[in-house]
Amino acid sequence: MKVLLSIKPEFADMIFAGTKLFEFRRAIFKNTGVKKVVVYASSPIQKVIGEFEIDFILKNKLDELWNETQEFSGITKEYFFQYFSNKEEGFAIKIKNQKKYRRPKSLKEDYNLLPPQSFLYLS
Repeated sequence: MKVLLSIKPEFADMIFAGTKLFEFRRAIFKNTGVKKVVVYASSPIQKVIGEFEIDFILKNKLDELWNETQEFSGITKEYFFQYFSNKEEGFAIKIKNQKKYRRPKSLKEDYNLLPPQSFLYLS
């Protein structure tokens, strides 16, 4: 099973360049059968630009999560803690086998979907 995640374009670019190996989330999908993530680059790109496989998902207290992921987080420590403000724990999706599409796809025309706030399950 796949999920569609909205990701800021600068972070999506780092994912496909191989420099960002963790995607952070305040909440995670309940379905444990999710194996792939389809990446929707949010505004101003607003296109589906690629996908990656989930190696594993970490769940931890924020200090520990940052210590485990900081080297390949693609973000600053300040950004990390601001993103997780008012949370005690967070999630980090470990990225592997990322594949950028040659031709970006339209969410509306190719998937008949609207941009997700967080994520959508894809069949």
